[in-house]
Amino acid sequence: MPNSPASREIVRRTLRFENPPRMARNLLPPWGTDFAWAPPQRPIDARPHARGRSRDEWGAVWESFGASSLGEVKEYPLADWAMRDTLAIPDVHDPSRYANFADLRRTHGDQYILVPVGSLYERAHFLRGLENVWADIREEPDRLGELIDLLADQACAIARRAAEADADGIILTDDWGLQDRLMIDPADWRSIWKPRYARVMSEAKKHGMDVFMHSCGHITAILDDLVEIGLDAIDMDQQQNMGLETLSRWRGRLTFLSPVDIQATMATGDTAAIRAYARQMVKALGGDRGGFIFKFYSDPAGAGHTPEAIEAMCGEFSAINREYAVQRGADAQW
Repeated sequence: MPNSPASREIVRRTLRFENPPRMARNLLPPWGTDFAWAPPQRPIDARPHARGRSRDEWGAVWESFGASSLGEVKEYPLADWAMRDTLAIPDVHDPSRYANFADLRRTHGDQYILVPVGSLYERAHFLRGLENVWADIREEPDRLGELIDLLADQACAIARRAAEADADGIILTDDWGLQDRLMIDPADWRSIWKPRYARVMSEAKKHGMDVFMHSCGHITAILDDLVEIGLDAIDMDQQQNMGLETLSRWRGRLTFLSPVDIQATMATGDTAAIRAYARQMVKALGGDRGGFIFKFYSDPAGAGHTPEAIEAMCGEFSAINREYAVQRGADAQW
């Protein structure tokens, strides 16, 4: 299934609920994608994937393991605030980081170019440690705020570079949820992180770009806030812990970029259940005028997804898309 010649416009119309002739997708070959994911050539938020221990650019020491070399931080370069003056802060303005941006539009043609700009929560706890960040909310809110401001400044700088390269959108990546609730008190999220996210989103909007955010876990407590400050699309790999009926409250206000729930239905390998859930999810979260983007989960090995499960999901998504297109009189052979 070749890439649609109208990919960029398809995604834009999906995000704006402007009745695209088909649904947008970010799937594997042969099912097709409308997206070009385009991080800077040297991302400041890069996380090592080599097995064993390795150090990232900030000085955090990672230990990677498992089927896909996923990892966690074992040594925190800012475990004590006394280490702040010696913290290695990557230079976000170094032109060599963006060497690949010189020909970004020419390289990706009419695809929708999405640029990752980093994280405001995960990088903070990669530097401080998760428990320290949680303690900082009460004990060192000013220092924590200064650190998040630094991360937001970097995200804004990357967003400006992305706009200069004719990118279409940015994506922030922060997992905020536990299985049944937000990791922190939503009031603390609103007082500390919300204004910093708002600043990054405002910078992107100022340059005519859309805003995506990836966040796993139970995050319904902050979805209204994210919509309020300018979020266009939520990259959501889990839905069943929150419930499709609950999430349908944001149908028509927020676009969902989602695979079949990676932790629940996809992990069972039951192809009939996967196909059925794909249709339930699209019906609950998408709309006749847009608001849903089909997604392939990028780490199937780490999540334990079988090739048969992946084929069932992508195949069903494509069947739904063809039905959608035919209903609108569009060409269903892309």
